Amino acid sequence: MTDFRVVTEGLRFPEGPIALPDGDVLVVEIAAGRLTRVHPDGSKTVVAQPGGGPNGAAMGPDGKCYVCNNGGFRIFERDGRLFPLDQPDDYSGGRIERIDIETGEVEVLYTHCDGVALKGPNDIVFDKEGGFWFTDHGKMRKRDRDTTGVYYALADGSKIVEAIFPSDGPNGIGLSPAEDELYVAETHTGRLWAYPLSGPGQLASPKMPMRGPQGRLVVGLPGHQLFDSLAVDGAGNVCVATIHNGGITVVPPDGSHVSHVPMPDAITTNICFGGEDLTTAYITLSSTGKLVAMDWPRPGLALNFLNK
Repeated sequence: MTDFRVVTEGLRFPEGPIALPDGDVLVVEIAAGRLTRVHPDGSKTVVAQPGGGPNGAAMGPDGKCYVCNNGGFRIFERDGRLFPLDQPDDYSGGRIERIDIETGEVEVLYTHCDGVALKGPNDIVFDKEGGFWFTDHGKMRKRDRDTTGVYYALADGSKIVEAIFPSDGPNGIGLSPAEDELYVAETHTGRLWAYPLSGPGQLASPKMPMRGPQGRLVVGLPGHQLFDSLAVDGAGNVCVATIHNGGITVVPPDGSHVSHVPMPDAITTNICFGGEDLTTAYITLSSTGKLVAMDWPRPGLALNFLNK
């Protein structure tokens, strides 16, 4: 078993970890509808309670936390473990929220793009210019599910564009160290895609009729493995949280020599880097409600507006 330490437990389906410079780690608790600060001693402080289903999160250029809120899941609990299912009866709509982590004030920044409602925003990453990319994973219902894509937006709420459509359950998102490629992980296909960028918010991918921008397939996992959120390390490897085969799948940019770091939760959902020299990996074990940490063999990629 992987050598890790439990930072805290008792979380209600944690996701979206952010390792703050002061040693605290922000996590969302999807099943509780809240943003929580986890202290190094394992104690927890509620930062804000936006409701719905807060999911991916990132610190923005204004020092506030930008949260992808998926609007909530129907949660199934068995043997003390939580499992997110389909769209709940009290689904509150997808949106991008901005949260002041000092006061807990919650602002809704985006709910639509070109008149089309956001369905289930999932993961987010800021570029060096202060704009952000995010995925919309959509929602599943008993007989159908949403067709969604990937968006680019400005942090001041003035602009949002649908950059990639369609995509099959887009989830994790990240930027290469040079910010010349955008990585998108699709959950149900177990595929990781790379899209070349020509500038901030600008795809250089060729477009195909009816299919939109075409990316480069970095890797597609065999068997029943689902991709969740991701982080990029300083060497450019894409570290993707993996469900069913619970753990972190480490994918080099060229897709060769893929490796897997196992974790004791089949629903391992996210990873971020923090600590001295960014060599501590913080990983969310969501069904069992734990945030764990482990030493990582390489430093993580410094995130814009957080680690630099």
